[in-house]
Amino acid sequence: MAITSLKNLDRELARFQLRLKVGAGFVALLAAALLVRGYYLQRVQHEYYVQRAESNRISLVPAAPHRGLILDRNERILADNYSAYTLEINRAQMASLERTLTELQALIEITPGQLRRFRRLLTESNEFETVPLKSRLSDEEVAIVAANRYRLPGVEVKARLFRNYRAGPGMAHVVGFIGRINDRDLATLREGGREQNYRGSVHIGKTGLEQSYEALLHGRTGFDQMETDAGGRAVRVLSRIPPVPGKDLRLYLDAELQAVAEHAFGDYLGGLVALDPNTGGVLALVSKPGFDPNLFIDGIDPDTWKELNESAARPMVNRVLRGIYPPGSTIKPFMALAGLELGVRRPEDSIVDPGYFMLPNSSHQFRDWKRGGHGVVDLRRSIAQSCDTYYYRLAVDMGIDRMHDFLAQFGFGEKTGIDLEGESAGLLPSREWKQRRWKKPWYPGETVIAGIGQGYHLTTPLQLAAAVAMLANGGRPVPPRLVAAVRDPVTRTWAPVAPPPARPALAIAPAHLEVVRQGMLDVTRPGGTAAASAAGAPYAIAGKTGTAQVVGIKQGARYDASRLAREHRDHALFIAYAPADKPTLALAVMVENGGSGSGTAAPIARAVFDYYLTGKRPGDMQFGDDNAAD
Repeated sequence: MAITSLKNLDRELARFQLRLKVGAGFVALLAAALLVRGYYLQRVQHEYYVQRAESNRISLVPAAPHRGLILDRNERILADNYSAYTLEINRAQMASLERTLTELQALIEITPGQLRRFRRLLTESNEFETVPLKSRLSDEEVAIVAANRYRLPGVEVKARLFRNYRAGPGMAHVVGFIGRINDRDLATLREGGREQNYRGSVHIGKTGLEQSYEALLHGRTGFDQMETDAGGRAVRVLSRIPPVPGKDLRLYLDAELQAVAEHAFGDYLGGLVALDPNTGGVLALVSKPGFDPNLFIDGIDPDTWKELNESAARPMVNRVLRGIYPPGSTIKPFMALAGLELGVRRPEDSIVDPGYFMLPNSSHQFRDWKRGGHGVVDLRRSIAQSCDTYYYRLAVDMGIDRMHDFLAQFGFGEKTGIDLEGESAGLLPSREWKQRRWKKPWYPGETVIAGIGQGYHLTTPLQLAAAVAMLANGGRPVPPRLVAAVRDPVTRTWAPVAPPPARPALAIAPAHLEVVRQGMLDVTRPGGTAAASAAGAPYAIAGKTGTAQVVGIKQGARYDASRLAREHRDHALFIAYAPADKPTLALAVMVENGGSGSGTAAPIARAVFDYYLTGKRPGDMQFGDDNAAD
């Protein structure tokens, strides 16, 4: 017979009650946690979640500012803005972006490049911003899009401002250009904490003044506070912070003088910079050839870029700032002043020039440009007739290190500090520099040719202009500047731009400076190397011609430009200031492969002086022929 065990009811009840208490405690714990969490979210985190909710309801849509204008000294417009229609896409208002793009391509022409640019911009913008797909729509394209607008939600035709460079290629290296913002630009903006101000902006300054003064020209971005529905569609504008236009720039530069200088070059390549020797204001800055800056605004096509970038004429290189050339005989006035100041020469000291110079215990002849020499030559005549032999001897007597230290005072071998990016410092050689750079000693023959601006010495046309300006104003450094004033977009008033701190004037004996200046005046008088170019001028010009060797010439051979291809001819240089008694314009001209400073560079300078001082244009003038080598 089976025995059935009876349950212990008291024990079972105790277990049940225990489980009930544990469950109730667990539920109470969860309820407490929910209450604490609710309190935390409702009270402690209240402001945070209110802002999150508002951000879901409200979107900030940027409004790009109008870019500031760039004007010349007479307020002629060099760069401004114009309005044109742009096809733009608002993806938040369409069901399918790809279907919309396909329909648009069936209506108007959209190139693969425009599509690629659109997709890149799409990744850089939020979903409430309109993104440009095609710029500068024709009237016919505007009409086609408008007629089909009803079936293209999210497609808009907007009037936008575009940059326009009125001055064209002649001002390209000065004004520069803007281009579409790329990843490198974005990184730079982030580093400077300026990324927020470029929301909604498509372009940024890439070169020239557009780059150097980007912070002033761009302006301040505005924002529309837009209310959106649950689907992300715009409902209404709640508030608006209007954009602030960029500031306008007024330059020292004279657009008419710039055009005269560019025209005077003819088909030659080169650079010219003209300064006010009293203020450092840049009145003309020509780098030839130029290029059309309007090509870069919406992205230059690959074929055009390749053509510009690979051209033998190098139109993208600013020859005034970045072109480095031996100064040639334009260094001689500074060498003569160094000889006087260092006590190596007196004004009346003279040499007999046989047409060459030889170092002691050497048979090598350093030739003068004039076969047979210049005869008896003192300091003034050495400048006027550009006697090489005089400066061969002077350089050896002075030594390369003293030569370096004196010339450095005139800014050779260092940047001038002009308000443009990309300036080259050139090269002013010394014994210490060669040892550091090449691990080689300095040789006496290198000192000889340094005396006439050859060898390692390299300079820019801008450096030469700044240096000759110091001769014109008595030895006072004047840093070159392009921007004279800035106009506030709100008050419409001009405020002058403070010049950078200038170095103290050089402690040069006035009598020594006057002798050198008289020698430069003799350059443009009968018997001087630039006499023909200065003939008939109603004002006095003080100047110095020069050439910079491009190809070497064997010992005993003579330079004959007529037998050389143009690209192998010497570079031609000319530095000058006028009027000589009270200078208001100082300039440097460099003509690539021009042959001689007297034959090509000096006539260009004369054209610039004539227009600036008398209003006469190059077409009204006739020049004689100079036979001097320099």
